[in-house]
Amino acid sequence: MADKKFTGLDLLDIDLKEHNALNLRCIGGRKGLTREIQSQDLNRPGLALSGFYDSFAYQRLQIFGRGENAYLRKLREENKTSTLAKMFTYQIPCCIFTHNLTPDKNFFDLAEKSGCAILQTDLPTTEFSARLMRVLSNIFAPMVTMHGVLVEVFGMGILLLGDSGVGKSETALELIERGHRLIADDVVEIRCMNGNFLMGAGSNKIIGHHMEIRGLGIINITHLFGVGAIRDKKQIQMVVKMEEWDSNKVYDRIGTDDKTMDILGVQVTMLEIPVKPGRNVPIIIETAAMNERLKKMGYYSAREFNQNVLKWLESENARSLYFGQDDTI
Repeated sequence: MADKKFTGLDLLDIDLKEHNALNLRCIGGRKGLTREIQSQDLNRPGLALSGFYDSFAYQRLQIFGRGENAYLRKLREENKTSTLAKMFTYQIPCCIFTHNLTPDKNFFDLAEKSGCAILQTDLPTTEFSARLMRVLSNIFAPMVTMHGVLVEVFGMGILLLGDSGVGKSETALELIERGHRLIADDVVEIRCMNGNFLMGAGSNKIIGHHMEIRGLGIINITHLFGVGAIRDKKQIQMVVKMEEWDSNKVYDRIGTDDKTMDILGVQVTMLEIPVKPGRNVPIIIETAAMNERLKKMGYYSAREFNQNVLKWLESENARSLYFGQDDTI
């Protein structure tokens, strides 16, 4: 669910480019732009226009394509406007006409009277619906903010977590210097998309792609390293938890036990990396990213090593038993 009220005016103000653009404009009922959109689903109101209002999904955005527009013309020609008037008795978020279609004056009057906004787009109905569903799924996706740094390393989104002062930003800065990219520093906004993967981005676009380095201050990554060193959002595929080295703690030295972290119901691979002087954490993270990519391709270095060791031990035991037996012949 969206973390704040989302209205028709917000839908018009969304800045989308190229293949994601909705090309929306308001052509009537401007007072209704403040009406809240509460559902990410869409509805084609063909049945409602025919007079069947049982289970009418009025809380959804109402999409009018060529079929619906042709039926509106038929209702006007037959002077059957009562079903249309009944539709506007419901609290509809807004009506959207595709293909640059424009309703008649009666439709405008009813929408204006009921406080329902009328939007228009030049996109075909199918293409517009697909784009709008992508937008709404992102807006209404479950969201959480976490204190950390999100970077892209070898194409993998890695979330760096840890206590304040452990060196998250410094590690990310070294990774950027080595050719990788920054998505967000300090505060990461995470959304669960389609219920099965996480998308991370900066919580504030105005101050995004800036980093705070103790002793240096605020730096602009875009100005220092160029636009190739940043990215607006990225799927989170691994979590690296950085912590101060604890000599009493037993750290994983083989890597056969896969740890995960639950974020919004999604299990993400997690590594615990101890930090102390002399450890090159950025190189460790680079290696972890490449190793994780190998795992996704079906190659597990740790498991293969473990199997080879077991085979070697079995062969050594068999050899010892063979040569240790007395020759009774």
